Amino acid sequence: MFTSRKVKVAWASSALLVLALAGCSSTTAPAAGAVDAATATSAETFGGLDALVTAAKAEGKLNVIALPENWANYGKIIAAFEAKYGITVNSANPDGSSAEEIKAADDNKGMDTAPDVFDLGAAVALASTDKFAPYKVANWAEIPDGNKESTGLWVNDYTGSMSIGYNSTKYPAPTSLDALLGSAYSGAVAINGDPTQAGAAFAAIGMASVQNGGTLADFQPGIDFFGKLNAAGNFLKVDPTPATIASGETGVVVDWSYNNLASAATVPGWKVTTLPGTAYISYYNQAISKDAPNPAAARLWQEFLYSPEAQNLYLAAGAYPVTLAAMTTAGAVDAAALAAVGPLPTTAVTPTVAEVASANSLLALNWARAIG
Repeated sequence: MFTSRKVKVAWASSALLVLALAGCSSTTAPAAGAVDAATATSAETFGGLDALVTAAKAEGKLNVIALPENWANYGKIIAAFEAKYGITVNSANPDGSSAEEIKAADDNKGMDTAPDVFDLGAAVALASTDKFAPYKVANWAEIPDGNKESTGLWVNDYTGSMSIGYNSTKYPAPTSLDALLGSAYSGAVAINGDPTQAGAAFAAIGMASVQNGGTLADFQPGIDFFGKLNAAGNFLKVDPTPATIASGETGVVVDWSYNNLASAATVPGWKVTTLPGTAYISYYNQAISKDAPNPAAARLWQEFLYSPEAQNLYLAAGAYPVTLAAMTTAGAVDAAALAAVGPLPTTAVTPTVAEVASANSLLALNWARAIG
């Protein structure tokens, strides 16, 4: 998942379906050993959720990757999963990018250390669907059609909006994108990773594009802006982390709202602003590795992530969960957390599948050239 992690860009419509909570049960479970967890496309394949839990507990572990503890509340989500099911979660390379997730799956294929699940930005996920196993969670109907691949190869999980976090003891509040070109921000402005590999950085370029006269069909204005920022001596080529933010090394960070809000909760003087005008929002995406060494645990993890318990934990960190509308209708949403976060921006854009592909091609050609 958008620290040097990744961008999860939504290919999805922001409209949320209002549907009742769906259950998954079966009165007749398959015979013991009859289920191939690696090909299971729903909990019903196992004979119901309880049988899936039993199979996952038998595996006893889950391998996740690129999930920083302070990213969208993943520290608490992982702890809650472990406590609920008694399954050990092995968390690899927490500050890795989406591209590094896929590389780890290739490098460790056939080993018990390979990732079981992915949390990816759209750009990488879209290019990696041959790595995924289709799966539909029990409350599949609560996830809007525009937020999921029809067979369950990838499913949106949470979103935020691109924001600017800054150390208010050293830097003025940025009131526009062009303000960041001024001498007050010398050597201070960082983005979260490489936009050709990381979702949060990809989204930063997209935000700069729509703020700088472009559209999501053309990321060149965003690339040009960061070229100007670099020429002005204001672009800092350091991936921000909680440590670099706390130390002051990265004083201004363009990143997802939930990441900057997490820093604001722990770093004195760290403030967060969303620029006026069009906001850039994007969902990250869940997927199960088709080569998962713990395929039942991988599927149980998905069931947990889309349950109200985990979806509300995303919300508590300032990330908007994909089942928000359904939870609100069912009275299952954490009302206090929702009130604290506030609504998503009403004037917002998110790229389509075609726009993500186009931006990827453009960044591959022009990004390195722009920043030198």
